[in-house]
Amino acid sequence: MPNYRIIVDLSDHMLYLLDNDTVVRGFPVATGAMLTQTPYGDYTIVNKQSNPGGPFGVLWMGLSKPHYGIHGTNDPSSIGKSVSHGCIRMYNEDVLQLSELVPVGTRVSIRP
Repeated sequence: MPNYRIIVDLSDHMLYLLDNDTVVRGFPVATGAMLTQTPYGDYTIVNKQSNPGGPFGVLWMGLSKPHYGIHGTNDPSSIGKSVSHGCIRMYNEDVLQLSELVPVGTRVSIRP
């Protein structure tokens, strides 16, 4: 059974999926803009919602920090940039792949 955790590296706009301490996947992401920065820290995925609508793309995975999550996007050109209101945006196909791998309760570390 895999022991997955997620590391979001804000400096290179990447989300890494680790099994124990081995990176098994890397996904490009968009992160918070200067005035609405993505919060550093250690969180967990607390819920998942398919088709949340609006700017959240095809899937929302809420974090233990209220109002923040990992989600798809209706603006794929934003990936790789610091443009969100603090959430972690992924390409829709990537967030679906990630969601299939990680259960609710998965640890998420956000690093500068």
